[in-house]
Amino acid sequence: MLLPLQNIILEKIATGQSLAETVDYLCREVETMKDDIVCSVLLLDEERRLRHLAGPSLPLEYISAIDGVAIGHGVGSCGTAAYHGEPVLVEDIDTHEYWQPYKQLALPLGLRACWSTPIIGSGKVLGTFAFYYRTIRGPSDLERQIVSACVHLCAIAIERDQRMAERRRMADTDGLTGLPNRSRFTEVINEVSRREPDWALMLVDLDNLKMVNDTFGHGAGDDLIQVVAERMKQEAAPGMAFRLGGDEFAVIVPCIATTDPAALADTLIARIKEPADCAGHLIYPAATLGGARAGVERSPQQVRQNADYALYHAKERARGRYVEYQPGLGTAIAKRFRSVQEVDQALREDRIDAHFQPLIELATGRITGFESLCRMKMPDGRLIAAAHFHEAMKDAHAAIEITERMLERISTAAGDWHREGLKFARVGLNLAAADFHRGGLTKRIVDSFGRAGLSPDHIVAEVTESVYLAQKDNVVAEEIHTMREAGIKVALDDFGTGFASLTHLLTVPVDIIKIDKCFVRRLADAGSGSVITRGLLDIARGLDIQVVAEGIEEQAQAEHLLSLDCRAGQGYFFARPIDRDSVREMLEVSNFHPEWTRILRERERLILHKAG
Repeated sequence: MLLPLQNIILEKIATGQSLAETVDYLCREVETMKDDIVCSVLLLDEERRLRHLAGPSLPLEYISAIDGVAIGHGVGSCGTAAYHGEPVLVEDIDTHEYWQPYKQLALPLGLRACWSTPIIGSGKVLGTFAFYYRTIRGPSDLERQIVSACVHLCAIAIERDQRMAERRRMADTDGLTGLPNRSRFTEVINEVSRREPDWALMLVDLDNLKMVNDTFGHGAGDDLIQVVAERMKQEAAPGMAFRLGGDEFAVIVPCIATTDPAALADTLIARIKEPADCAGHLIYPAATLGGARAGVERSPQQVRQNADYALYHAKERARGRYVEYQPGLGTAIAKRFRSVQEVDQALREDRIDAHFQPLIELATGRITGFESLCRMKMPDGRLIAAAHFHEAMKDAHAAIEITERMLERISTAAGDWHREGLKFARVGLNLAAADFHRGGLTKRIVDSFGRAGLSPDHIVAEVTESVYLAQKDNVVAEEIHTMREAGIKVALDDFGTGFASLTHLLTVPVDIIKIDKCFVRRLADAGSGSVITRGLLDIARGLDIQVVAEGIEEQAQAEHLLSLDCRAGQGYFFARPIDRDSVREMLEVSNFHPEWTRILRERERLILHKAG
């Protein structure tokens, strides 16, 4: 009788049927086995209160009355059983001391006795499984067997549900702040747009985070992000504050009839401005906000774009304040247009050039190659990095022109080094989405290096996650395959900053993964930074993929990565990007990094000394 039911329940658990539906089915089937049994299952929440899970034969008023009752000695059968972790049998509800405060709820329903058993999993009470009887009595031997089996099944079902809930929570939660992350933001904004006729979105950009990081260290920067996140969480509606990444946050106003977005923005700005202790430093945070109301346009994508426009405008014209979108406010497009104009003029005036940052083999200190980085010389002689004109890279024409210029400069420089007998393995070239969709990318790269007297195995094509995942028409995937067949190594750049799934590496393999600097910065943390980096290294080794750690800024980071058996790294600790002549001077001296090589020798000497 019990075995078929057990198999059905286990199948429901294994196939992912909801906990409530599974336990409700179990209770209904058990109640058919005995005429006077009423079955009830309660969960124990984090506040140690009992919460209704299943009780198909109990009326709603009874369920509502006991839902949320705190457990304790003498709190009915279930409250006492959960409190002590032991079964509690009350054969006569009318006279038993445990039931005196609650018997007026049970007796009018014809419930005369109650036998409650704690559901225990992983050494803690998860809830209770109870039989109510319509007569004054205790359980039979058969009923004891039934309850024993049911309690075990409930423990399996509840533990699995809790594990799944925790996995969902972790997947939807930002590790640093505890706020819902970008993935959860996308889900919630879609839900709100379907449910509410009038809602709003505010995007929040934390000002001067880079300055805090550079001045006081990344520990202070992380503290600042956490402080701001907590203040936003306190002021926003529950579950409506999000961290989108870096210094970007979002707040959804689910109903503007009850909450005025402008008033909430003023409150947020005031709260964020309050002084904060960040790693022992007194910091006065500031934030710039841009917002948009749904109104007639309820599409979450359009509202998000409008809020982006407003935020761009605020950052340009009203930093530290809130700007709400108005029709015609498209400053982001204007900004991109100006950026494209600047790049076009720089190309015409030959002010776009390549600089090179060395890649270091961490175990030996050998310089294995270089990543080429785009630099623009301003009319006043200043050099600015590509990040300052990244808006132009969103324009396909500008992106292609920059790649062509960089390819010519890189291949020429590498060819010169090679002819001069300087030792290096490869040079990396960063590619944009437009480069792939133009067509013939592999041939252009191979031909350019060929004219410089270099074979394709001297080239690393660096592709960011956003480009790598843009495979709707398979253009990127097919071109990556063509590159690798031609002998070009392919590196997945800034790994971990987007939504790259490791499963993509099985369908579109690459040769190198470049771990983003955000993980390197958090290596010293006891939590996610080191764990994720170690996991990526293990997975990469299993897939025969090389790993390069980006953004190494401190000796301790380099040493930590070396201890994790990371093969290579780059960053300001080793060298800033330098021009082609400086690369020549560096390689003429040695193809080993002098300071890191000295540190490695000192480490080896200390190890040998200790061993001796």
